[in-house]
Amino acid sequence: MKLTLLGHTDNYAVEQLQMALFPENPEGEAVSTLHRGKTWLTATAKITINGKTTVSSKRLKAEGETVPLRRRILQQSYYLAALPHLPEAPAWGALAGVRPTKLTTRHLLEGGTVASARKLMEEVYYVSPRRSRLAAECSESTAAAAGLLEPTDISLYVGIPFCPTRCAYCSFVSRTVGKHTELLEPYLQALLQEIAFTGKALETSGFRVRTLYIGGGTPTTLSPSQLKTLIGALQDNFDLSRCLEFTVEGGRPDTLNPEKLQTLFDLGVGRMSINPQTMNDRVLRACGRPHTGADVVRSYQEAVAAGFRDINMDLIAGLPEDNYEDFCRSLDTVAALEPANITLHTLALKKGADLFEKRGNLPSREEVSRMVDYGEQVFRSLGYKPYYLYRQKYMSGSFENVGWSKDGRDCLYNIYMMEELHSILSLGGGGMNKVNLPDGTLQRFHNPKFPEQYISQLESVLEQKKTLFERMKGSKSCWTP
Repeated sequence: MKLTLLGHTDNYAVEQLQMALFPENPEGEAVSTLHRGKTWLTATAKITINGKTTVSSKRLKAEGETVPLRRRILQQSYYLAALPHLPEAPAWGALAGVRPTKLTTRHLLEGGTVASARKLMEEVYYVSPRRSRLAAECSESTAAAAGLLEPTDISLYVGIPFCPTRCAYCSFVSRTVGKHTELLEPYLQALLQEIAFTGKALETSGFRVRTLYIGGGTPTTLSPSQLKTLIGALQDNFDLSRCLEFTVEGGRPDTLNPEKLQTLFDLGVGRMSINPQTMNDRVLRACGRPHTGADVVRSYQEAVAAGFRDINMDLIAGLPEDNYEDFCRSLDTVAALEPANITLHTLALKKGADLFEKRGNLPSREEVSRMVDYGEQVFRSLGYKPYYLYRQKYMSGSFENVGWSKDGRDCLYNIYMMEELHSILSLGGGGMNKVNLPDGTLQRFHNPKFPEQYISQLESVLEQKKTLFERMKGSKSCWTP
């Protein structure tokens, strides 16, 4: 659908909302206009689809203009003009960003209440009552997590961009190793150099590690001895005395066994992810996963036997070949294991994933909606509480991903990373460093994506780390209003 801007250049704010509201990109035209008068700043949207034209306006006092408020009225006017063209009101209203909880978190940290945060979401952004509740509850966890931080705290991420095979829905940059593991050792040796370099720089910076997360890819593609080498290097080069949480993504059960799980637990790893995505063997095959639902249960039980109590399990609503009844059975099976965390994702059709081009046999938006609703109903009935939330582009039904925790056992790293409460140092291929600068802005530094690039460009990675630490000087690690 053609979009024309008149009187302003805030194209991103309006374009993202148009993409979210009209993902099928119908034939038509939208015009977003901003008029500056002496007293009022007026945003008007005019949308024409299939011969039907709708118009809506929102305004604010010109003397009170700020960039966020200007973009707000542009999005509000567009949303209200779009609403008559939609089959139903979108759950997230006029919000198009991936982090809707930033609004409710800021509101709470500035002294607001859960009730007033929900009112803000519903009356200003037209968010549905259910989603406003989710956002406000997640922000309660964020505010509590922020209270654990000191200004010199950071989180540390270590990326292992390897997987046994590639899942059909995955767009992460990783290498599928199968039986060919010859790249693992050179990658590990390069990573050990970055660990040593960064550890020395961090020691003199005044910053300390608050959470440590090893992700991927699938980190447990590494052997027990390689995991010992990696974690030993982290413990030798970083002061982890203030570290509250150490997580490793086990991910797939076809990379786990009792020896590996016991090794991780004995090395001080406190949190583990075992992510089935579905417990239905037919759906697993459609996603390119060679293991079974029974393998997931076995790995979970082996992790518990090794000593793990804080275990996360991921599920995805909207996978190919799945349906509402089978999804409910998957969710019930996972919930019966009583993991500390269950993360319910909604399928996102990402560029770079096989499913982006091959979209056959996907559940309908209505069916995905029922899956998401069922998940929330079950989790709440079992005493789980939502603790972090984010959205993605091209997400089925334009819903959300929500992490649920039991007995207050939130994953702090997920909160700090998603809400950008402090700087995140990332090591390894595909890692993204997020640095909270002294002026309150955020700057991102990317490591090379592919393992081969990371190995060959290691010197530039280390040079970038020098720049990163220079930028961190004088920065605040904790979001304070």
